[in-house]
Amino acid sequence: MKTAEKLAAGWLLTMGFMFVMLSAAEVFNKTTTEKSITLPLAWDGSVEFSTPSTTPVIDNTAVERLIFGIPTLTLGAWLALGLYRQSQQEKKAINQQVSDRLQSIFYQMLQENHGRVTVLGFAMKSQIPAPHARQYLDEKAKDFNANFKVNEEGAVSYHFDV
Repeated sequence: MKTAEKLAAGWLLTMGFMFVMLSAAEVFNKTTTEKSITLPLAWDGSVEFSTPSTTPVIDNTAVERLIFGIPTLTLGAWLALGLYRQSQQEKKAINQQVSDRLQSIFYQMLQENHGRVTVLGFAMKSQIPAPHARQYLDEKAKDFNANFKVNEEGAVSYHFDV
């Protein structure tokens, strides 16, 4: 369904933009046509005047294209904006689920290990890459004022007061 909505929004935006641009081009052509009217001289030197009969047709065509183009463009923009907002809400919900899962694992490890958590242990349990696990534990250590201990191999363990 989302693919159909994306295609419909793209099609409507394209059609609306096309009709609005055609209308603008029609108005532009009308103004340049009116400016470039030359007056032909007759054989005796008098000026012949002729009224251009295409001016009302140009006006009607431009208005008709605008009448069709503006609502089409508006509907396409509305659909595209709705899809964008829906996508943002889905991303937000997914991020919230991941955050909740990591927090649950973090608290569970704190209880199991009496406040001691290592980056490797947290990364293995939560199944996230080590740099992300380190970043998450660093943020939690700041929030909860944890102590750090470094062993002989250089591994950092976080000690939280439980």
